[in-house]
Amino acid sequence: STQGVSSAASDVYKRQPPATEEELSEFLSSHNDWKKLDVNGIEQISRIYAFDNFVDAIAFTNRIGDLAETEGHHPALLTEWGRVTVRWWTHKIHGLHRNDLIMGAKSDALY
Repeated sequence: STQGVSSAASDVYKRQPPATEEELSEFLSSHNDWKKLDVNGIEQISRIYAFDNFVDAIAFTNRIGDLAETEGHHPALLTEWGRVTVRWWTHKIHGLHRNDLIMGAKSDALY
């Protein structure tokens, strides 16, 4: 069942420490379009992807949604005409986990 999967995933995140400053710096230096945000004391990574129209933006949003479902890890998504904002963080640890950086890189691969 998916309940067991998400519970197992939650346990993994609880046991592992947040991403280190070094891991975050390395990610941001090799993925220049991503920015670190502090939202109500919670570190997140955010990127705005540009598109020529709404149809392409919503198609990208759906690809990110498919990735999120496959990985069992879901971002905040804002879809607008010509752009999609993607924010990753891990709710269970109230901050950035190494997996958020991996998901940021996977998001870039879908662009």
